[in-house]
Amino acid sequence: MPKSKVRKKTAYTPPADRRSSATAHAQGPTHPVYKAVMFGLMLLGLIWLVVNYLAGTEIPFMADLGNWNFAIGFALMITGLLMTMRWRE
Repeated sequence: MPKSKVRKKTAYTPPADRRSSATAHAQGPTHPVYKAVMFGLMLLGLIWLVVNYLAGTEIPFMADLGNWNFAIGFALMITGLLMTMRWRE
């Protein structure tokens, strides 16, 4: 059985307008305040949900919010989680 010819492929080079820039590496690490806010939001959201679960009915403003406490707690945690996408080591 005859063998097929092997075609030489040229290396793919993306167009100049689509090349990713190395700006993330050039910018350096994230500021410590950014990290503190990021972790603080995640922790604050967790604390909000735990306090709501344990003593939500005894705290007047949390009792008034009702199920919105879950939205607030999860929104805080998700905001902190979204901040991790811009975190540079």
